[in-house]
Amino acid sequence: MKTLEGKIAVVAGATRGAGRGIACALGEAGATVYCSGRSTRGKPATSGPYAGRPETIEETAEMVTAHGGVGIPVRTDHGAEEQVAALFERIQSEQRRLDILVNDFWGGPSVQQWGGFWKHPLDQGRGLFNGAWPHVITCRYAAALMVKRRAGLIVQITEGDTLSYRMNVFYDLGRICEIRLAYALAEELAPKGLTALALTPGYLRSEAILERFGVTEENWREAVKKVPTFGASETPFFVGRAVAALAADPHVFEKSGGLYSSWGLAREYGFVDADGSRPDLGKEMEEHATSWAWPTHTGLQWQIMPRPVAKQPSKRKSSSATSGKSRSRK
Repeated sequence: MKTLEGKIAVVAGATRGAGRGIACALGEAGATVYCSGRSTRGKPATSGPYAGRPETIEETAEMVTAHGGVGIPVRTDHGAEEQVAALFERIQSEQRRLDILVNDFWGGPSVQQWGGFWKHPLDQGRGLFNGAWPHVITCRYAAALMVKRRAGLIVQITEGDTLSYRMNVFYDLGRICEIRLAYALAEELAPKGLTALALTPGYLRSEAILERFGVTEENWREAVKKVPTFGASETPFFVGRAVAALAADPHVFEKSGGLYSSWGLAREYGFVDADGSRPDLGKEMEEHATSWAWPTHTGLQWQIMPRPVAKQPSKRKSSSATSGKSRSRK
């Protein structure tokens, strides 16, 4: 059953990794997916952590179509406002609607130094801190289309399902900004009937990670001998099916503002990975007493706490909408 047939989606950062998996899973559910990113067959990545990698947005779009959807590649630098504006103007012209936006790209540079932020070059630190700004640009233009129909889902892909410290002050600020952006969008867009949330994949078997471990998707378990937690890893398709399940859920508004994980949503919605397995990094971390973050050094921890669930605002009577939402750490 094509649960998202007729739906229009944008996956920003669809070139590789989780973005590619999400685009393909949305295609599997029948959606038309605009696959945006900077790496194209005519202009591959030449700088940053993905320099020299072969993946392209055209290849992703073809995979979306092969999975049963419609893939449309659009080269877009999401840090350049004019390019982002052009992307959504095109969608408005061609589709007259937008149902789903997924932001899966890191707007900052690669992390070159962990810890000791007082020793970290400020220009690199500022780049990490500013990594969330392209997400803001993209959400601004996507929301402008969605509010016209008083419906839509915005998903911020991040790293980790807690608000714990993330090993480097600048990197921590950048990632937490992504999560906070989802919450802020949820609050502001609730009266318009839109849903916004943050989502993390687990230990991702991306193209780059598989190469780093010297394995392929066919023999990836060989890497578990060196890294035991890799046994709970997942393909990019797993978090993609999490997004597809959210987009097909008629009650997804109840999750607005929250931070979720691929494995937690798999428990709830019952989907499986591409190979039929159901990875559960959360269970793995609980059993081995590990976490996303370094050991804590203070007696306090930021948490996301639930409060009474609000009903989705009526599309006819938006003035009666409330802004409270349930939030979960999973």
